[in-house]
Amino acid sequence: MNEARATGGQPDGTESHDPDFPERFLAFMRDGWRDSELPVGPRPEVPNHAKRRAALSATFPGETLVIPTGPEKVRANDTAYPFRPGSDFAYLTGDHDPDSVLVMRPNGSGHDAVLYMRPRSSRTTDEFFRSRHGELWVGRRHTLKEKATELGVETADLAGLDATLADLAPGRTRVLRGFDRRVDAAVRPHDGAREQGQPGRDRELAIAISELKLVKDEWEIAQLQDAIDATVRGFEDVARILPADRVVSERLLEGVFALRARHDGNDVGYGSIVGAGEHATILHWVHNHGTTRPGELLLMDMGVENRNLYTADVTRVLPVDGRFTALQRQVYDIVYASQQAGIEVIRPGVAFQEVHLTCMRVLAEGLADLGLLPVGVDEAMDPASSVYRRWTLHGFGHMLGIDVHDCSNARKELYKDGTLGEGYVLTVEPGLYFQPEDDLVPEELRGVGVRIEDDILVTSSGAVNLSAGLPRAADEVETWLAAQREAGPRLPG
Repeated sequence: MNEARATGGQPDGTESHDPDFPERFLAFMRDGWRDSELPVGPRPEVPNHAKRRAALSATFPGETLVIPTGPEKVRANDTAYPFRPGSDFAYLTGDHDPDSVLVMRPNGSGHDAVLYMRPRSSRTTDEFFRSRHGELWVGRRHTLKEKATELGVETADLAGLDATLADLAPGRTRVLRGFDRRVDAAVRPHDGAREQGQPGRDRELAIAISELKLVKDEWEIAQLQDAIDATVRGFEDVARILPADRVVSERLLEGVFALRARHDGNDVGYGSIVGAGEHATILHWVHNHGTTRPGELLLMDMGVENRNLYTADVTRVLPVDGRFTALQRQVYDIVYASQQAGIEVIRPGVAFQEVHLTCMRVLAEGLADLGLLPVGVDEAMDPASSVYRRWTLHGFGHMLGIDVHDCSNARKELYKDGTLGEGYVLTVEPGLYFQPEDDLVPEELRGVGVRIEDDILVTSSGAVNLSAGLPRAADEVETWLAAQREAGPRLPG
């Protein structure tokens, strides 16, 4: 696949503005380098990835499966965003490098998995110091042998992928599409039927991987707990520098949390939502260009993505000056009761929709207590009406894992219209949002937004709150905020 990266440049990895080096300099650069091997060993999670590939193999016997991670993506001109591997690819391999492609070819009893990757820059060419792929520019890459040892999968040079793809039978090959345009172009779809923009056979591959991800194994649960624990520390960091008596920018708070995410993990798992005052009523507020104000609420929806790419997703609402007003507390308590009711109903075999309806009914009853519903609670809950949703547009939650919205390609009958299973991890995040322009609510409610979100593991005995390290009840939130402020700022360490 010898072509320029998404960030532009020449096929050999050089740039148009690179200097023209004289031959004497090039000759000088080629000599006098000491070689070394990376001290790598098999990662602890190698058996987990092998088990996932085996499960996928059993789903598609006799067929070739092609799963790319994708290239770096352009941020501006010839600069790229920090690379984040494709989730399904990382789920099956553990590899974090760009451009790699997993090819699983049938062998009669299963599949042979080969990871095509860009190997270490050879010192026999000038790539190591002239190309943007070279290690003097981006650091030491693994050799094929080192990567195979670390990941427990056979490796091959990415340069040979074109020939491999050209040799595949279209009617017996499935591709995870939309990640690498070169792979998409090299393996033409066999069938004309398309579902959600993808050829039907390829869509089935995406579905199968998503449904494998529904049940988390012990290693995955540990990764999620790691991400959640770092997220708890990030919320503490923010609370410790949040002033009670003056304004501060939402972006400062976003940045403090991002520092924790980069130090303790890979990055934030999604764009942090830091909504002060009326910004809390905007569900995906990511501009974060407002300021906190004493007397108002601050909604923060944030999560650390850990070094193995599993992410937390937690929301808390804080009274900026340290105490909820009576009205703020009333709204907060409605949302808290809704979330608690939803968590309590979670167990294996319970319908996903039952959790949703449990949370929503408590919200509707709370809206009735506030005098806002134009009809009774039962009528408001009728699917033909649903008028209560004017103040709570979203559902109760979603699956969580290597993606913040994990398992998104799973069939509805196994996800939204299905039942919960042991090992599922999902969020429970009801909310109420009173828009500042809403003339159907009292003036004192306008601009108030409350969401409480926790990450819940389904076990044989019920729900386990993995994010219980952050308090939820209103009194506990006030006590916790005061304790963080008293402790004072800290640097990650």
